[in-house]
Amino acid sequence: MNIGEAAAGSGVSAKMIRHYEAIGLIEAERRPNGYRSYGPQDVAVLRFIRHARDLAFPLEDIRKLLALWRDRSRASADVKQMALAHVAALETKAASLQAVADSLRHLAQHCSGDDRPNCPILAELEGGAR
Repeated sequence: MNIGEAAAGSGVSAKMIRHYEAIGLIEAERRPNGYRSYGPQDVAVLRFIRHARDLAFPLEDIRKLLALWRDRSRASADVKQMALAHVAALETKAASLQAVADSLRHLAQHCSGDDRPNCPILAELEGGAR
């Protein structure tokens, strides 16, 4: 199948398929005319990548997960360890984003939001640039 058909079958855009090929996550067979050709296994790999990206795994972790997926002698403990490490990273990021949201909410609560030019949000941004 061509790249458009692989994109439709996997839910990954043609642009991202080319990117994944460029960074070595997938390797397309080339036809004599130079066009890429994809088989059912390639579409399965692309779906795997898409699902991993939906779970916010970084590309390097996806590379490792693909290697584990392909290795039938893998230990599931290795996969679990990667998943739990990713959960911890997501929780740390979520806590950081929550702190940012709380700070911005606090600033917004102290802004009168009227026609006066006085604004604690802008004052904080100005002070944060120092």
